[in-house]
Amino acid sequence: MDGAPCYEATTNAIRVVVQIFWLDDQSVPDEHRFAWVYRIRIENLGDETVQLLRRTWEIMDAAGRTEHVHGDGVVGEQPVLEPGQVFEYTSGTGLQTPTGFMRGRYHMIAARTRQPFDVQIPPFSLDCPYHPAIIH
Repeated sequence: MDGAPCYEATTNAIRVVVQIFWLDDQSVPDEHRFAWVYRIRIENLGDETVQLLRRTWEIMDAAGRTEHVHGDGVVGEQPVLEPGQVFEYTSGTGLQTPTGFMRGRYHMIAARTRQPFDVQIPPFSLDCPYHPAIIH
């Protein structure tokens, strides 16, 4: 993944890498609208086929407002990942403040055993490039 900020976590042999991009053309700071897109890469490092069934997100802005998002799959899919396989997708979010955080979980199932398990989506910072630097 190229030079944008990158965050990574591995849980139960599933690696999740998140890359964040500021959307200047969709952000209007004077109207308290700040937008980002994130690209996520999910890689099955294990030896068992898995399926991503659901996702849970927690989105927090600098004012302390928190939004919880739950849904089936990602971008309309419930991908199956065989050992060594990768699934990538892109989505976006907006805040009313120039900084914030996102974190979450993928709810997955092992294909052979039907055993459910959760995979951490690493916490990542959403930062407007025009806002004074804040260490998150």
